[in-house]
Amino acid sequence: MADVISMEEIRETASSLGVDISQVDLASIRLPPGEDLGIISDDDDLNEDDPLEYDAGFGNMVVVDNLPVVPKEKFEKLEGVVRKIFSQIGVIKEDGLWMPIDDTTQKTLGYCFIEYNTPQSQDYQWEGGKALMRGAEAELAKEKTHNYKLDRSHIFSVNMFDDIEKFMKVPDEWAPPETKPYASGENLQQWLTDEKARDQFVIRSGTDTEVLWNDARHLKPEPVYKRSFWTESFVQWSPLGTYLATVHRQGAAVWGGASTFNRLMRYAHPQVKIIDFSPGERYLVTYSSHEPSNPRDTHRVVLNIFDVRTGKVMRDFKGSADEFAVGGTGGVTGVSWPVFRWGGGKDDKYFARIGKNVISVYETETFTLIDKKSIKVDNVMDFSWSPTEPILALFVPELGGGNQPARVSLVQIPSKEELRQKNLFSVSDCKMYWQSNGDYLAVKVDRYTKTKKSTYTGFELFRIKERDIPIEVLELENKNDKIIAFAWEPKGHRFAVIHGDSPRPDISFYSMRSTHNAGRVSKLATLKGKQANALFWSPAGRFIILAGLKGFNGQLEFYNVDELETMATAEHFMATDIEWDPTGR
Repeated sequence: MADVISMEEIRETASSLGVDISQVDLASIRLPPGEDLGIISDDDDLNEDDPLEYDAGFGNMVVVDNLPVVPKEKFEKLEGVVRKIFSQIGVIKEDGLWMPIDDTTQKTLGYCFIEYNTPQSQDYQWEGGKALMRGAEAELAKEKTHNYKLDRSHIFSVNMFDDIEKFMKVPDEWAPPETKPYASGENLQQWLTDEKARDQFVIRSGTDTEVLWNDARHLKPEPVYKRSFWTESFVQWSPLGTYLATVHRQGAAVWGGASTFNRLMRYAHPQVKIIDFSPGERYLVTYSSHEPSNPRDTHRVVLNIFDVRTGKVMRDFKGSADEFAVGGTGGVTGVSWPVFRWGGGKDDKYFARIGKNVISVYETETFTLIDKKSIKVDNVMDFSWSPTEPILALFVPELGGGNQPARVSLVQIPSKEELRQKNLFSVSDCKMYWQSNGDYLAVKVDRYTKTKKSTYTGFELFRIKERDIPIEVLELENKNDKIIAFAWEPKGHRFAVIHGDSPRPDISFYSMRSTHNAGRVSKLATLKGKQANALFWSPAGRFIILAGLKGFNGQLEFYNVDELETMATAEHFMATDIEWDPTGR
């Protein structure tokens, strides 16, 4: 790094040279190309890959075809109709609507050009090594008005102006694509062959991101790979641990390998905020939110679903944040996350999203709606997939002041056949919990008392794999106990419930099998007065952590459910999150 000198020394040097420093515009000084005076830029690591090249083009302009051909005297009326339709989407530039006229007939030619104000935010489309700027308003205009029926004879055909140039370059004769020689890559599951059967974990600190081996027998973890400025936002493992994803201004990337973590693929999506993998790692969902050009409008949302291996966009979804704000627990800028929930197990065959009075289920063979239409369910509030089978569980609240009861339905996909339905009365809230193998579904139902002044909680337990899907009702001994947490044992038949009043509620363990009857739920034990508000089963079952997080000062109790005994206690003051390693060790 260059030596640092004070401003006083600079003034003295300038005075000895006869230079009046006050007359020098320091901002106008430019270093020679490639010169950095020995000071390395913090951004160099980000720029070592091929930089994205942006092409402004005509991204805020659309071409509208199939307009009526009218004489000059009807020109103003047609322009007014077109302007009214397209100005609902965004602000059209002054003189931004141009309708060409035939010099011979003095009639319109049946198409027009519309140019929107350059928006505060743009979308980008990756094409030919360039990121083409696409105006959000122009994209929305194409999306909303393409195939718009003006009358029986005139159905709009709307294209981006930039696309017209692309279509003109399509060669007249087809040529077969160039075949690239096969290049064998690294074994992305190499970590599974570790002699000590260890797992890797990733930690970020400051600008550094480091992957390490987890070895409980050594106090110091063994390093695998470390890199500075690896990501601009966060890193995320894929569900099966094959990839490590990084997030940047230009999009996302995935990395993997035995020890070097090479970049395997990039996914161009500027201003990406959050990402989500499908359970089988075949697809990656990316999300971005863009400020509207009109302050009264909601944020514009862009969602892309990429094929993880090829980097190809399989389907994109664009619209206002309001369109993606229904259902879900987490979210960003008013959008519930994840927007899409994956079903059918690790085959990644289906994904679905909730809308107003509909569940839209898509299949990944064509990335279109099953039967080309959504499932209509009036006032549907929530849904969840079985972790292993293409079965949807839907919750619909009470309607008409209780005249129409709430209900939970199980729907088979792709047939859309209803497998089971349970009507529920006096419901205030409902939550659904699937067991990891899809063997059981627990529905926690909060109900109003007769006076409607308070609520009590019970469970509806569905046995999914048994004939006719029998349902069992479980109520706690004290029906007025507040339910603080619920958790299934992974791959098992037991579940745990924290119930009662803080700061020392009770914890009860139940089994879906009793000693004499495999088809009856039975209580195993109740632990009285525990300082806990969260439950964390080991991924292998048997052991559970009874945790007092946040305001409970990080009290941790390790409990063996097989023996019904405490193994150890610990404390991590003000702990907020807990994560088991995948083996449960």
